[in-house]
Amino acid sequence: MGGRGRASGSSYTPVTPNNREATVIYKIGIYGWRKRCLYLLVLLLMVTIIVNLALTIWILKVMDFSIDGMGKLRITDKGLRLEGESEFLRPLSAAEIISRKDQPLTLESARNVTLNARNGDGDVLGRLVVGAEGAVFEGAIQTPHIRAEAREELRLESTTRSLYMQAPEGIELDAEGGDFTATCRTDLRLQSKQGSIVLDTKNIEFKSLQKSSAGSTGGTYYPDVYELCTCLSGKLFIADAESGCRVSEDICN
Repeated sequence: MGGRGRASGSSYTPVTPNNREATVIYKIGIYGWRKRCLYLLVLLLMVTIIVNLALTIWILKVMDFSIDGMGKLRITDKGLRLEGESEFLRPLSAAEIISRKDQPLTLESARNVTLNARNGDGDVLGRLVVGAEGAVFEGAIQTPHIRAEAREELRLESTTRSLYMQAPEGIELDAEGGDFTATCRTDLRLQSKQGSIVLDTKNIEFKSLQKSSAGSTGGTYYPDVYELCTCLSGKLFIADAESGCRVSEDICN
């Protein structure tokens, strides 16, 4: 038995025993439920891409992204510029923070505000902590003016060490609406190396000065009238009027 075959495309013609030709066609591609699943997957991908694109455009619009920056943050040749109010959730490091001309700079926090000054190695050289009890400085500070808010007291205090104020020309302490009080645990020193210390007021009161027990030199006795005297060390004491500032042994020791 011999056979003869012919192939063309996806069909062929075999030779049967009865010398009859039969045609078989093979379809190439995806049909049926597979085709519908593929179209559905493509449709879902298109919807996802459109939604992502819309969200990206919306985020860019809300955050105000631009070539110069985003939102209230602008990138300039001199650094970063913030316009309006801004909130920082992490530490902020900057070489200089300034406000616009004739505009105040306000720093607000739900708790304390801490400003650190560090050197190249990261060590803290100075620190400013603003809390409920006021401002706490670690190290030296330099400022042309220190004042309190209206109807509030201004207090400069060093709890464990000394409080030292220095100026090349002068220091002015002014309390227009109240009293000025300076208290310390040990000694209070007012020193002028080249000039003088001037107490310009109508009344000068020295309270709790020691009184010399030495008697007067025979002058007239004035009750409740005393002389203001000083020891060689600079210590002040009082003595009876016209006593010549006679010193008892326990005064200047």
